[in-house]
Amino acid sequence: MAWFTRKKPRISGNPPEDAARNVRTEGLWLKCDGCRQIIWRKALEESQQVCPKCGYHFKLDAATRVKTLMDGEWAEYDRDMVSTDPLEFSDSKAYKKRLEDMRKATSHQDAVITVEGKLKGRAIQLCVLDLKFIGGSMGAVVGEKITRAVERSIAKRQPLVIVSSSGGARMQEGAVSLMQMAKVSAALMMLDAAKIPYLSVLADPTTGGVTASFAMLGDINIGEPGALIGFAGPRVIEQTIRQKLPQGFQRSEFLLQHGFLDAVVARSELRDYLSRSLDFFLGPVA
Repeated sequence: MAWFTRKKPRISGNPPEDAARNVRTEGLWLKCDGCRQIIWRKALEESQQVCPKCGYHFKLDAATRVKTLMDGEWAEYDRDMVSTDPLEFSDSKAYKKRLEDMRKATSHQDAVITVEGKLKGRAIQLCVLDLKFIGGSMGAVVGEKITRAVERSIAKRQPLVIVSSSGGARMQEGAVSLMQMAKVSAALMMLDAAKIPYLSVLADPTTGGVTASFAMLGDINIGEPGALIGFAGPRVIEQTIRQKLPQGFQRSEFLLQHGFLDAVVARSELRDYLSRSLDFFLGPVA
């Protein structure tokens, strides 16, 4: 009987409809690290990479961070400044090769973007570290670009905002990297002497030599919710003191409670908070 006969499936060069549907939807959803719920990627992008269900702050790259803070147009400085290899360092990969790979992956020459533009009508100097570039680590280029931004702030009488997200000093540059801590800190002393405001934003994570220098030297130090902030990591501290650390230790809320931060501000409110803070120091924009 014809109705009982099973026909063999046709084989063609076109993929089955279900396979095509899977390809089209791949990457449109992801799982939140905070609440473990499934999130539509577009909804995450519209909320500045903040989970709409629990408020968990995903990491934000430097270029996107600049766009979320500035009014719309800005000028980037020192874009083509590149690191050398003073130690001819090599671990699992030669440092020169690592730098080359990072430049291709991020389209940046190093781990910081320095720009001049307006935040809610006020001209500012803005520096943003990019965690994707060797963990946002601070080498000679990062130190030099931030120092030049400080010098522009002084010359133009413009406030300075630095958004940090970094694993600390860059070990591949050895003492040259550690010298940047003193270099940038000294420049910020001159900024303070000139009575020009400096606002520091600490995103997840901000650790090591960056925390021990410019990240904690702001006139106002602002943490993002849930950000890991400290010098050594919690596991290193636990292994050193052989004690269990308190719940939430080194997270921004813990640091605010213990006086190490002035505020914890959600990403969606950060632009307004920075603007109000600058109004407090300098008065409203004319």
